[in-house]
Amino acid sequence: MSWTGKILRVDLTEGTCAPEPLNMEWAEKYLGQRGLATKYLAEEINPKCDPLGPENKLIMTTGPLTGTCASTGGRYSVVTKGPLTGAIACSNSGGFFGAEMKFAGWDMIIFEGRSEIPVYLSVIDGNAELHDAGDLWGTSVWHTDEAIKARHQDPMMHVATIGVSGENGVLFAAIVNDQHRAAGRSGVGAVMGSKNLKAVAVRGTGSVNVHDVPAFFETTNAAKAVLAENAVTGEGLPAFGTQVLMNVINESGAMPTRNSRDVQFEGAGDISAEAMAEPRKTDGKPNLLANAACFGCTIACGRISKIDENHFTVQNRPEYHHASGGLEYEAAWALGCATGVNDLEALTFANFVCNEQGLDPISLGATIAAAMELYEEGILNDEITGGLQMNFGDAEALVKATELVGKAEGFGADLGQGSARLCEKYGRPELSMTVKGQEFPAYDPRGIQGMGLGYATSNRGACHLRGYTVSSEILGVPEKTDPLVTDGKAGLLMAFQDATAAVDSTGLCIFTTFAWTLNDIAPQINADLESEWTVDRLQKTGTRIWNLERNFNLAAGLTGADDRLPERLVKEAAKTGPAKGLVSGIDKMLPEYYELRGWTADGVPTIETISGLDL
Repeated sequence: MSWTGKILRVDLTEGTCAPEPLNMEWAEKYLGQRGLATKYLAEEINPKCDPLGPENKLIMTTGPLTGTCASTGGRYSVVTKGPLTGAIACSNSGGFFGAEMKFAGWDMIIFEGRSEIPVYLSVIDGNAELHDAGDLWGTSVWHTDEAIKARHQDPMMHVATIGVSGENGVLFAAIVNDQHRAAGRSGVGAVMGSKNLKAVAVRGTGSVNVHDVPAFFETTNAAKAVLAENAVTGEGLPAFGTQVLMNVINESGAMPTRNSRDVQFEGAGDISAEAMAEPRKTDGKPNLLANAACFGCTIACGRISKIDENHFTVQNRPEYHHASGGLEYEAAWALGCATGVNDLEALTFANFVCNEQGLDPISLGATIAAAMELYEEGILNDEITGGLQMNFGDAEALVKATELVGKAEGFGADLGQGSARLCEKYGRPELSMTVKGQEFPAYDPRGIQGMGLGYATSNRGACHLRGYTVSSEILGVPEKTDPLVTDGKAGLLMAFQDATAAVDSTGLCIFTTFAWTLNDIAPQINADLESEWTVDRLQKTGTRIWNLERNFNLAAGLTGADDRLPERLVKEAAKTGPAKGLVSGIDKMLPEYYELRGWTADGVPTIETISGLDL
C-alpha cells in the first residue's frame, strides 16, 4: 500500500528529529492528510492553546494517493490551530513538495515546541537534520528556496518556506512551496514563524507502492479519461485556469465588489482570463506566459505570468522582471474586485509579492478593501496610514499596502492582523467581511445562497474550498440548482462538505470533483490500500472528519454564535444583477443544516451523532 507507515517528529525545543510508526488504526478511520492530521492534532494539543505559542503543533501531511500516478496526486496539507481564527486550520497545497515527502519515506512531519534560534529542516530520504537559518531569517521565499538548494548542491530539492510576513506574525501568512504554490489560508505561515522554523527542504529517491498495481492502473487511467472529456477539467481549466470564473461570476451578480458594497465589478473584464491572454498594447506580449501543472496533474490549471517591464510597479526593479505564479481567480478577485482596482499588471505585481513573502491573497485583498472603506468614511486618515491614501480603485495604494504587509512595516502591521482585528480596532467591526475572523472569498452570498451557508458553517472560517456549492448553483455540476433560492441548500452543502473532507484526505486535488464523483475516487483508493474502500465508507469518513473538526472548534471555545455572516450580507440587498433586492437567507438555512447534521439547535453534535460516527 502507498502509506510509508512513518512519521517524522521534530522537537524544535530540544532540536531532535525522531521517526515513529504511523497510527494505522487512525488511518483506517480518517484516511489521511486533512482527516488523519486533524486527529493527531486533536489528540496532542489543548484546543484552547495560544496558536502562536510553543504548545501548538504544526503538521505537514500527505494522503495515501500523494506521490502516486493518480491524476493530481501531489497534494499535501498543513494542519494546526490557526492564529487568524482560533479554529482548526488545514491549508492544502499543490506543487511537488508533497510527493517529494512521500518519496523521502514520510507520511507526515509533526513540529512541536519552539526553537531558540531560526532553523530549517532538511529531509533527505531517511536522514532528517535541523540547521541554523540565521542567515535566511529576514529573507524572502524566493531567496530562501534558492539558498537552500545551493547549500545542499541539489536543484531537485523541494522547499516549503515562509517569507518575512510569517516571521513577523502576519496572521494570514502562508507557507509557500516550489516558489509559488502555497498552503495559503488561516495563517499557517505565522505558526511556522512563531516556532522559528524558516523552511523545510525535502529530497526523496524512493517510490510509492500501491496494493493492487493492475487495478490501480486501470482505475486511474479510467479516471484520467473522465477528466479529459469534461468541459471544466478538460477544457476550461487548462485553457483559462480558475480565472475562467471571473466573467461568469460577475455576470451572475455574485462578485463581491468594493468590500461587498456591490455585487458586480465594472472592471472585471480588464482583469479576466481573457485579458491575461491578450497581447498588451505597450509591448505586444501577454501577461500570461503559460499554464503549469502540479505533480501528476493532467489538468494544469496553474498560471505563469510576467509583468510588463514598463509598468510603474517594476520600473527600475529588475528583480521582478522574471516570471512567477500568475493570477488565479481568488487572487484576482481579492486584489482587484474587492478593492475596485482593474489594473491587471498591478494585481500581478501584488500577487508576486504574495508569492515572494508568503501571503494569502484572499485575506490580503479583503483586508485592504476594508481599510479602503474605513478610509473613505474618514475613520482612517493619512496620519494613521503613514500617508497612504487608501481609496477604492487606487492601484498604487494597493501595491504599496501589499509591500508593507509583506514586511509587516508601518500601517502594514495593522493590515497584517486581518480585517476583523483592523475594523474592531477602529470601531467599525461590521465592515469586516469575515466569518470566524477569516475573510470570505470571491462569491457573494446574496447571489449564491448556498455559499453563504458554507461560509457560516466552515470549520476553518469563511472558505469556498470546504463546500463548493458554486459547482451546482452556477456551473450545474453535478446538477443545476437555483443560486437565488434557499430551499434544499442545507442538504446540498452538507453533501459537498463531507465529500470534500474525504477528497482532501486522499492526496488528490479538489478540482477533480468538477468531473469526478466519489464513484470515480473510491476505486482508486480501493486499489491503493489493503482494506476495502467503498463510496459509502468514503462519504462516512468525510462526515466523521467534519464532526471531528467541529468538536475541536467547540473545545477551542467557538460556538454556534460564530456561524454567522457579516451584517451587510443579511441587511443590505444586492443593488444590481440577478440577485438585485436579495439578502442572504442564512437564518432560514442554518436551523435546517443543524438538524440534518444531527446537531443541537445551538450547533453541537449530539451524543447519538458522535456515537454513530465512532468519534
